Amino acid sequence: MSTQLESDEPIIVNGTAEFEELISGGETVLVDFHADWCGPCQMMEPVVADIAADTDAIVAKVDVDANQPLAQNYGVRGVPTLLLFDGGEAVERLVGVQSADQLTTVVERYA
Repeated sequence: MSTQLESDEPIIVNGTAEFEELISGGETVLVDFHADWCGPCQMMEPVVADIAADTDAIVAKVDVDANQPLAQNYGVRGVPTLLLFDGGEAVERLVGVQSADQLTTVVERYA
């Protein structure tokens, strides 16, 4: 998985084990909990991709339909929900559409 961590594109996460491995590395990780059918999620897609390319944070995407236990475990009740992890701990939660500037500001506080 270490080669993926150097990607400037969002990492697609499937399953709790993969998710836990990703956030436990001590890095700053922005996780986009989304759904394919969600219009606001589709609006966020290019913003999330830009964050992956423009910041030092690792960016991951979790499809809530394919990963319901994972979404439930992190209290994701609506999409899009973005969680920011730093040092393995959730430090920020953003619900709904965020501007690129808002998201960059939050990520750069930790990354």
